[in-house]
Amino acid sequence: MYEAVIAELNHLDGPELLAPLVTELFCGNIALVSSFGAESAVLLHMAASIDRSLPVITLDTGKLFSETIAYRAQLTALLGLTDLRVVTPQANVLRMLDGAGSLHRRDPDRCCQIRKVLPLETTLTGFKTWISGRKRYHGGLRADVPTLEETDGRLKIDPLARFTRQQIEAYLDRYNLPRHPLLEKGYLSIGCAPCTAACGSADNPRAGRWSGLSKMECGIHRSPAGAPSRNSVSSAS
Repeated sequence: MYEAVIAELNHLDGPELLAPLVTELFCGNIALVSSFGAESAVLLHMAASIDRSLPVITLDTGKLFSETIAYRAQLTALLGLTDLRVVTPQANVLRMLDGAGSLHRRDPDRCCQIRKVLPLETTLTGFKTWISGRKRYHGGLRADVPTLEETDGRLKIDPLARFTRQQIEAYLDRYNLPRHPLLEKGYLSIGCAPCTAACGSADNPRAGRWSGLSKMECGIHRSPAGAPSRNSVSSAS
C-alpha cells in the first residue's frame, strides 16, 4: 500500500523526511508517539518546527518516573505542542489483571501489554501513519530499523533511525534543548520506573531496560521483517 512513498522518501532523514509526510502526504492522518524519554526532545523539536498541532501521543502507564512527567510538561510548553494526547491503560483491565500493581514482577510482557500495547493500538485507530523515535545505534532489535516501513497496515516512520549518538547530542546542543533530568543520574534510556535501572553505555544505552531479563522491547514495535519483536505479546493473549 505504501511502496511508492517508501521508494520515494526512503533516502531522507530527520526533518527532510518528516516535512512532506506531515504537511502533504498524510496531513491529518499522522501522529507522533513519544515516551518523553532520554532523547525524545530531538524528534519532538523537529516535529514542532514543522507543525505544532501534530498529534503527539504519549503513554502514561501509571509507572512512570515523576521526572518524566515533569519533563513532559516542560517540553510541551517549551515547544508549544498543541495536541498532546496522554493515553492511560483501561482502569477495568488494570483492576482485573494488575490490581496490586505488581504484575511487572511476575509477567513483564503482560504488564507492557496492558499498560502500553493495547492503549496505543486503540489510540492509533484512524491514523494511517505514525512516527517513532527508534535509532539503529541503540542496537539489539533496533540495529536494522528502517526509516519507513509498513507495519500492521500503517506506514511507520523512524526519521532518526540512521542518526548517530553524536548527531543526537549535537542537535540537543544546537537548539539548547533541555535534557531529561534522570540522565545526570545515570539513566541512559528511560521507561517505567520499576523496570529501568541507572546503567548503560554509549554502545548499549538500553542496557538498563528490564535489566537482568532477556526482554528487549515492550511490544509496541515490530521487527523490520514485520513479525512481532521478541518478547512482544499479541493483543489476543
